[in-house]
Amino acid sequence: MAVLLLAHNAYLWFGQKIVPDSDILALLPVEERDPVLQQSFSHMVDSAQQRVIVLVGADDWTQAKRAADAYSAVLAQRGDLLQLPPPMTEQAQNDWLAPFQQHRPALLTPAQQDALQHQPKQYWVDTALGQLYSPFAGPKLGAWQDDPFGLFSGWVQARAQETPVRPRDERLFVENNGRQYVLLPLTLKVPAFSMTAQRSVLPLLERAAQAARQAVPQVELVSAGVVLHAAAASTQASGEMSTIGLGSLAGIVLLVWLTFRSVKPILLIALSLGIGCLGAWSLCWLVFGRVHLLTLVFGASLIGVAQDYGIYFMCSRLGADRALSSAQLLRRLWPGLLLTLAAAVIGYMGLALTPFPGLRQMALFSALGLLFAWLTVICWFPFLLQPDSLHGTRAAERYGASLVRWPLLHWNRTTLVLALLFVALAGFGLARLGVNDDIRSLQSPPKALLADQIKVGKLLDAPTPVQFYLVRGASAEIVLQREEALKQRLDPLIAKHLISGYQALSNWVPSQQAQAANRAAVGHNLLADDGPLGLLAQRIGEDSDWSATMRKRLLTSAAPLTPADFLQLPASEPWRHLWLGQVTGIDGNPYASIVALRGLNDYAGLPQLKQAAQGMDGVQWVDKVGEISSVLGRYRLYMGWVLLGAYAAIFALLSIRYRAAAWRIMAPPLLASMATLALLGWTGQPLQLFHVLALMLILGLGVDYGIFLYEQIDRRDRFAWLTVGLSAINALLSFGLLSLSKTPPLHAFGLTMLIGTALVWLIVPCFGREQQ
Repeated sequence: MAVLLLAHNAYLWFGQKIVPDSDILALLPVEERDPVLQQSFSHMVDSAQQRVIVLVGADDWTQAKRAADAYSAVLAQRGDLLQLPPPMTEQAQNDWLAPFQQHRPALLTPAQQDALQHQPKQYWVDTALGQLYSPFAGPKLGAWQDDPFGLFSGWVQARAQETPVRPRDERLFVENNGRQYVLLPLTLKVPAFSMTAQRSVLPLLERAAQAARQAVPQVELVSAGVVLHAAAASTQASGEMSTIGLGSLAGIVLLVWLTFRSVKPILLIALSLGIGCLGAWSLCWLVFGRVHLLTLVFGASLIGVAQDYGIYFMCSRLGADRALSSAQLLRRLWPGLLLTLAAAVIGYMGLALTPFPGLRQMALFSALGLLFAWLTVICWFPFLLQPDSLHGTRAAERYGASLVRWPLLHWNRTTLVLALLFVALAGFGLARLGVNDDIRSLQSPPKALLADQIKVGKLLDAPTPVQFYLVRGASAEIVLQREEALKQRLDPLIAKHLISGYQALSNWVPSQQAQAANRAAVGHNLLADDGPLGLLAQRIGEDSDWSATMRKRLLTSAAPLTPADFLQLPASEPWRHLWLGQVTGIDGNPYASIVALRGLNDYAGLPQLKQAAQGMDGVQWVDKVGEISSVLGRYRLYMGWVLLGAYAAIFALLSIRYRAAAWRIMAPPLLASMATLALLGWTGQPLQLFHVLALMLILGLGVDYGIFLYEQIDRRDRFAWLTVGLSAINALLSFGLLSLSKTPPLHAFGLTMLIGTALVWLIVPCFGREQQ
C-alpha cells in the first residue's frame, strides 16, 4: 500500500504536474435549493474574475497617456496572458451606436416618456430648433433629420450615465478631483485561480508598472482584479503552510530527540507522518479531483495529532518489560490505540457535516492522514522497534515522574469550592460571549489591494457582484417587463441617494410592449399632422411633403429589438453578464436576468432594497454576503448540536470499555471547552463557526489523553504521562502556529485549539484512575 501511495503521488506531482487549488469560492457553501440563484451568482462572479482593471493616473492628461502607453507596450508582448482593449476610435464609436439607429423611435428614457405626455407642442418645436441652430445644443448623433427632437441623443446620453468612463483620444478616460486617468480594462486569458498563471501574470504587471514609472515618475497606478487577490492568498497560504508544517515538524524532532536521544524514533515518526500525508493526498485527489491550498495549510496541523500513535507506542515500549515482545506489547495497547483513532476521526468528521466543500475536504484529508499514520504504527512499528531499541533520557524520566505529584480530584470540600469558582468565572465569561457570523469578518486581503479595489469601485461606479436582483419569467419578454416594473421602484431610492443607479438589460433593450408604446407615443405626440412636426415645418419654411417625408424617416419599420439581437452586438459586451437567458432544466420561469446596483455603499439601506422586490412576481433580492453569513450562523448552531452529539457518541463508545469511569475521560475536554469559550467571552472575541469546529478537535485530543492515562494501571507509571506531554506540546506547536495565521478562519481555529489543548493538558491528570 505504501508503494502504491508513493507511486500515485509521484504520478500526480511529476507526471500530471498538479498544483493545489487556490479558488476561495470553492470554500463557500453550495446552494442546492435554487439552481437559478446559484447560476446567477456564478454568472456575476465569472464575469468579474477574468477582468483586471488598471487605472493609470497623472495630473496632466498627456502624462497619463504617456504612462499608459508604456504600460500597454509591456503587456502587448504577452498577448497569451492578457488582452488589451482595442483603440476607441471615432469609427469604433460610430459602429458601436449604428445598430441602434434603426430602432430610434422605440428607445426612450423615462424622462422622455413623461415629457411626451405632458410637455406642450411649443416645447418640442423649440427643442428641435435648438438642435438645428444652436452650437451648444449638445452632441448630435448623425444628421439632424434623423433625430430633430433629440430623443435618440438623450437616450444615448442616459446610457452613458451608467458609467463615468468616456472615450478620449482613442482611449478610455475617467477623471476624479482634477486628476486624469487612462482606464485599461484587461481580459485575463488564463484561469485567475491557477497558481501557474499567477506566477506569470503578476511579474508581467510589475514590469509594466515599472515601465510606466520610468516614463512618468509621478504616475499613479491603481489595479484591481480577482487574480491579484488570488495570488496574494496563494502566497500567504504557501508561506503559512511552510511555517506551520516545518515548525510542527521541527518541534516534534526536537522533542523526540530530547526524549530518546536517538535518530531512530525521529525517523519512525517521520515515516508514519509521511505515509499519512501520502495517503491523505492521494485519496483526497481521487475523491474531489483537486485539493485546495487551505486544505494543505490545515493539514499541516495534522502533524500535531498523527504523531500521537507513534509516540504512544514508543513511550510504552520504553517502559515495558524487555521480555515483552513488541507484537505482544501491541496486543496490550490495541484497545487504547483503536479508541484514540475512533475518537479523533469522530472529531474530524464533524467538519464533514458542514456545507462547505473546503471544510469537507479538510475533514477527509485529516481523517485519512490519521488513519494511514495509525496503520503505519500498527503494521510496521512492532517489527522496527525491538525491546532494547529505545533508551530514555533523564529529562523524560523527570517529567514522567511528575504525574504522582499532580493533584487527583476527589469528592470533597476543596473540589466543591473549585467547582463553584469555575462555574462562576466560566458563567460570567459565557454571558459576555457574543457571536459574529458576518462573512466579511473572515477576510483579510492586503491593505494595499483592498484600498485599490475600493478606489477602482468608486472611480468607475461599478456595481457589486454580491448584491443584486434576480428577475425570472416564462419568456424573455416577461423578464424585461418585470425589470421595467422593478426599475420604477428603484428610481425613488436613487433620489434618496441610497444607490447611484442600476444596470439592467432593459435599459438597452426595452420590452416589446414598451417599444410599441414608445413608437406610438412618438407618432401620436410628435409626428401627427397637427403636432410639433407640422409646427416645426412651418417655422423653417417647409411644406406638407417635407413633413410626410420626415414622418416616414422617423418612424422606421424595423422589427423590435430583442435580447438575442442585442447580445450579438459589440455594444453588449459590458452588459452580457446581466442576461442569464433560458436556464435549462427549469420549469415555470426558465428565463432569468440580473439587475445590478451601482453606488451601494451604505449597508444600512439593504432592508429597503430587499423591500423594493416584495410583492413583485418573479423578482428576488439576492444578498450573497447576507446569505453566506446566515449559513455560517445556522451551521454554527448546527455544529454546536453535532458537538453535543459527538460527546454522547464517544461517551457511549468509552462506556463499553470503561463502564462507570467513562466520565473521567470525558470531563477534561468538556471543562477545557467551556473554559475556552469563557476566555473568548472575557477577551471580547465573538464566537464563530470555526471556534466550534475547533472544539470538535479539542474533544478528540482530550479523549486521547484521557485514554492514554486511564490505560495505565499504576499512577506511578511515568510513560503514559510522558506520552500525553509529548503529544500536547506537539499539538500546541501545530495549532499554536495556526493561531498566527493571517487567514481569520485559521486564526480563530488555531487560537481555540491553542487554549483548549493547553487546558486539557493541565486538567486531564486530575481525572486519572483512582488507585486501589
